[in-house]
Amino acid sequence: MALEFTIEISDEDLPFFMQAMERAEQRAAGKTAQQILDEASKAFTQSQGQNMPQFVRSRLAAVENLVAMVGDEGWGLAAEDRSRVVAALTYFADPEDLIPDHVPVLGFLDDAIMIELAERVLQPEIEAYADFCAFRSDEATRRGADAGTLGREEWLEGRRAELQARMRQRRTSYAPSGNWTPAFKFT
Repeated sequence: MALEFTIEISDEDLPFFMQAMERAEQRAAGKTAQQILDEASKAFTQSQGQNMPQFVRSRLAAVENLVAMVGDEGWGLAAEDRSRVVAALTYFADPEDLIPDHVPVLGFLDDAIMIELAERVLQPEIEAYADFCAFRSDEATRRGADAGTLGREEWLEGRRAELQARMRQRRTSYAPSGNWTPAFKFT
């Protein structure tokens, strides 16, 4: 028998979680971004062997994607954006957060809530990275190349070409009837 319940976090509850995040950041003071990423990766790996509710497990999957986003040289995340993602992972990397990670079944519940909050804040970064990864995979297949060799420049060029093709397609659907074309010439 499965039990289902809903956790609703109101705007009044958010300061409590922000304070918990601040405490995690204070405990992480002096650590490098790479140390935080390594600790988040290690915590993610260790969490995979634990018994936890599906709600929690599904949120933890985002950690792997966030770590990959920061470490993906092809994506080349800008320093400011990288900082935002590393800050979001700081709480997850802290084993002694609100509910210590070693507590059976519930140890990662607070982490799941924080990840859910972080995903909402980082949604533009997450969507852009997913778009980049999909393009890179498709482009590597099309070129018969290794996806690891394709970077941001190819992605931008591919997106530019895609947008221009869409522009040309729209041009034909918006054009007035007849064979009218602009009469000016560039010299």
